[in-house]
Amino acid sequence: MNLGGEPERDDSGLPPVDIEIPDDARELDRDVQAYRRELRALRRQQRRRRLRGPLTRDGVVLPLLASGLVLALIAGTLLTVFTAGPGGDLPGATRPSTSAGASSRPATNSPASPADSPMAAAAKNLPDKAVKIGAKQTPLLSLTPAVLALVPVGCDCTTAVRRLVQQAVAAGVRLYLVSAKGHVAAVEQVAALAPGPPPVAEDVTGALYSAYPPTGLTAVLARRNGSVTVAWSLPPGFRLATQLSALHATQAGSSTPAPSVPARATPQPSAPARATPPPTAAARTTPPATATSF
Repeated sequence: MNLGGEPERDDSGLPPVDIEIPDDARELDRDVQAYRRELRALRRQQRRRRLRGPLTRDGVVLPLLASGLVLALIAGTLLTVFTAGPGGDLPGATRPSTSAGASSRPATNSPASPADSPMAAAAKNLPDKAVKIGAKQTPLLSLTPAVLALVPVGCDCTTAVRRLVQQAVAAGVRLYLVSAKGHVAAVEQVAALAPGPPPVAEDVTGALYSAYPPTGLTAVLARRNGSVTVAWSLPPGFRLATQLSALHATQAGSSTPAPSVPARATPQPSAPARATPPPTAAARTTPPATATSF
């Protein structure tokens, strides 16, 4: 502003301004009130910013909410794991349907026993020959009903022999390990490792090995009437329990008719009764005696 008091352009480049100085300060009340309103509005804006700050992008409320949710999930998982029973049920929970199903299982599972594998195939009847057991020649038919296990030369079937012996013992069927002629010593070593051990027979005539040529451990299921079913090359996990039980049933059934033999001998006492007519002949000779008396 010019020192002379004339309105001219200021040296600082500001536009010319007329300044009016009131004589009474009360005339500035409106300006003071407007200034204070602006201050109050500014303070209100600052308070809102402080309150809304945690909800903004750079706040900490959302991380707190996320961490609280994660902790709730972890706590729920731990409660489920440590409070659930062994069967997955909570303590004190009852499962009537499960117990009912368990009670009915024996009735449903008893017929559904594992099937035999392999199934023995029918073959020609047992040859009318003998095998050597120890130092004695024994006819094959006298060994029936029985399982004749053919153990060929070089058969690495110790485990299979042990399994077959166990199943035969469980079914109550006699079992014989049969070797080829001249190889009884090797089969005796296999029999020594089996439970029992089972008796060893030697096919001295070669009839069994020619009738049922074995390609591995072969089970010949021989019935008392000489009929035969053969299970060739028994695999490691074979199962012959049902067929062995059927063979045992034929053994039990075949022993029952023995008591009927004495019953057929009961008509013999009738023979002495037929010898009674001779006294009649003596009676016929009495008239001549009377004749001589006269």
